[in-house]
Amino acid sequence: MTRTGVERSIDCNGRPLQVDRTVIMGVLNVTPDSFSDGGLYHQLPDAIDRAQEMVAAGADIIDIGGVSTRPGAAPLAEGEELSRVLPAVEALAGKISVPLSIDTSSPVVMRATVEAGAGLINDVCALQRPGALETASELGVPVSLMHMQGTPETMQRAPYYPDVVEAVYHFLKQRQTACIDADMEVEKIFLDPGFGFGKNLEHNRTLLSELRVFTRLGSKLLVGLSRKTMIDDLLGRPVHRRSSASAALALIAAQNGAGVVRVHDVGMTHDAIRVWEAVSRSDGTTSQLG
Repeated sequence: MTRTGVERSIDCNGRPLQVDRTVIMGVLNVTPDSFSDGGLYHQLPDAIDRAQEMVAAGADIIDIGGVSTRPGAAPLAEGEELSRVLPAVEALAGKISVPLSIDTSSPVVMRATVEAGAGLINDVCALQRPGALETASELGVPVSLMHMQGTPETMQRAPYYPDVVEAVYHFLKQRQTACIDADMEVEKIFLDPGFGFGKNLEHNRTLLSELRVFTRLGSKLLVGLSRKTMIDDLLGRPVHRRSSASAALALIAAQNGAGVVRVHDVGMTHDAIRVWEAVSRSDGTTSQLG
């Protein structure tokens, strides 16, 4: 139930995603080269085990990706991407109860994985590739639109903005409008400011502190700060020592208006956010999320 007593969920290809509280999206990279966990879940049995672990730890949705978008990453052939993600989607659709998300910019991969059971499209290119917007609209599942300056190959080469909040807001509003014009429901559109995608530390800090500005667009915010380089910039922590800081950033994002947090460390993040939500309810205050 929501804090107003009304249950709220959105349909993700036949599976409900409860959105009256902060959604925990668990990251499942079936890649050999992702920055944080590349190679750990590249084999299907390992991917299945990892997804089940995250659901048991409190994940509300599992986000499956077959292409690394780390800084400097090169594009991947569509066929290779599909060969990585499709077996995982097919297997997990019959093994876990929560919705599956597909992290892709390819219309071919979108179609094949949604037909196999994926219920949300998470696109770092915000449906800008040829055919992506039309395909997503036809499939009818929720979408997440992310801002990125440049491409993964170029995005961290001295990113610059006269005003990062204004630039990201304008872009997300434009892509949201494109989706609505393509007959997508605003309730099924998530907006992602793209932390670390063509942003330096100051850009990221500004976006996080001003995150609630983006709620004016009327779509839920999806935020991914898990294990990002900004933690190393702030604390000098290598990737394998960023879990607690990642959970802290996810909590800050939720407190600042994020409706979905995309994380690697599901259990730690789940506990931090659920405690905050419970305390916010029990002491008489009301969260502005949702």
